[in-house]
Amino acid sequence: MDLVVRGPGESGKRVRLSPDERREQLIVLGVAMLGERALEDISVGDIAEQAGISRGLLFHYFPSKQDFHLAIVRRANAELLARTAPDQNLGLFDMLRDAVSRYIHYVAENRTSYLALLRGPASASPELVELVDQTRGTIVDRILAEAPIPAEDPDRPRLRLAVRGWIAFVEETTLSWLRHETIGREQLIDMLVESLPALALNQDLTAALRE
Repeated sequence: MDLVVRGPGESGKRVRLSPDERREQLIVLGVAMLGERALEDISVGDIAEQAGISRGLLFHYFPSKQDFHLAIVRRANAELLARTAPDQNLGLFDMLRDAVSRYIHYVAENRTSYLALLRGPASASPELVELVDQTRGTIVDRILAEAPIPAEDPDRPRLRLAVRGWIAFVEETTLSWLRHETIGREQLIDMLVESLPALALNQDLTAALRE
């Protein structure tokens, strides 16, 4: 099918896209819009207009507005994880600081959507809560994968719980900082990094992070 694609301030031009390509285009437009506004403020009509399709045709690719929003958040979460992937060329402390730094830079670039997703109306959606929780779980797994503690160590379950608590601390602290920025960005990053060994209370992890 030939469909019209329009960018801001551009006249439409007909481009033939496969269903998968069209679906991808709509998600990309949604993620871009998510950088500027809260999820609940993303208009299906605006997305359809940017893509050069009818509002009704968008629902050919996504059964409902909720499904479209879930696809956007799923892609945004994947982007966050990609942006914060551990750099295996660094030592453990530098690896953690680098990942936290890139996390702060990412959420600062997308502060409106980040604040709304964790504290706005969208945060009450069970489906979105599950997506966000899966992202947290991936971050926990990444940290434990790098921790110098064997998988069979009896302290492992307690450490997992502590790391999960650290992530909650990071989120809440970052949310407060995004609202007020009472300290500098580098100070924030240092505080978040230093708090992990303090919360985890594991001598091996603390020693590795101090090397």
